[in-house]
Amino acid sequence: MPATQKGNASPAHVLGVDGCRAGWLAAEIRLADNRLQAKFAIQFRDIVRMADDAEMTVADMPIGLAEAGPRACEAAARARLRPLRHSSVFSPPRRGMLDFETYAEANAWGKAQARRLTGKEAGGGLSKQAWMIAPKIREVDACMTPARQARLGEGHPEVAFWRLNGAAPCAHPKRKPEGQAERRALLAANGLDPDPLFPAVKAAAKGGVGLDDLYDACALALTARARLEGDAVRLGDGARDARGLVMEIWG
Repeated sequence: MPATQKGNASPAHVLGVDGCRAGWLAAEIRLADNRLQAKFAIQFRDIVRMADDAEMTVADMPIGLAEAGPRACEAAARARLRPLRHSSVFSPPRRGMLDFETYAEANAWGKAQARRLTGKEAGGGLSKQAWMIAPKIREVDACMTPARQARLGEGHPEVAFWRLNGAAPCAHPKRKPEGQAERRALLAANGLDPDPLFPAVKAAAKGGVGLDDLYDACALALTARARLEGDAVRLGDGARDARGLVMEIWG
């Protein structure tokens, strides 16, 4: 069994991590008996400490940022999720965009970059959805190294559910009752029942977390286990960013 930083024995487990309004939500699956736990953290460095004690961790947040143009892993994810869930995959900020304090400045920089370059590699502006998670991307980027990436990788919940659903995207959006029932059934088929854990984690996050966040974290924990077992799907072309981080998505 792996040892914690304090030297205490810890049962072997994997983690799935999803960003939420209040911070970060981690779903932990114990490998010996499939026991599920949910934990809340305010900052990603707290998640990193959890990940250091896990066999594998998969988090829903971009790891590895392009200098220009799109990442191949997003295009590959969209291709698998068409025609139903592909819009859930959006392009993260390019690394230079994180240097700006406002969306308008980052968006203008991206458009100016596109005018300087040619072709699809140039990129362009930035979606407001991507800008809204820029603070969390900065948190992750500050913690990540190529060595750490071997056990803490990027995933996408809809790609995770796609794999669990027999290589088919979920039929309904995740926040709709039908979508929640669909994803709950896929988790149950893999031995997970997260609903009883939600009240406690919601209280810990002071309401800043949704049931869909918990389902996403559970799906990513199953991805982490599948990655350990060699059954996960890896999307990307192997490209690395300026910091040496591989730009890839696990599902």
